[in-house]
Amino acid sequence: MILESGSAWFLHPQLAADTASIGDLPLSRVLIVTDANYPWLILAPRRAGAIEIIDLEQGEQATLMQEIARAAHALKAVTRCDKLNIATLGNVVPQLHVHIIARRRDDAAWPAPVWGHVAPRAYEKDELDRFARAIRRKLELVGG
Repeated sequence: MILESGSAWFLHPQLAADTASIGDLPLSRVLIVTDANYPWLILAPRRAGAIEIIDLEQGEQATLMQEIARAAHALKAVTRCDKLNIATLGNVVPQLHVHIIARRRDDAAWPAPVWGHVAPRAYEKDELDRFARAIRRKLELVGG
């Protein structure tokens, strides 16, 4: 369901509370989930009212797929993870957003999904800054 075309895009309050923004791709805001247990990016397409991928125009759907691949390559290069989990769920936060999670065979939840497995661990400021800089560099982002 898309809101009226005059509606302004904003980041859902739950996403804003759980993430740090590191910049924008042509369609999506790039966010880091602030749970240091797992290196985790979220792409939030800046389209008001978009809940499902099918709510985007056809060209925007293709752009989103390209941005997912670009962010996934960056995350894999930075983390050297064993596996990437990529998902759109939206059961708690209805705003369209894509999770890109770097998984390791020795992480706290492996091989189960990351949600609710262990309590979130806050990043140390330097740790988050280093991770954000590395992702920004790989994605060639400015701002954040």
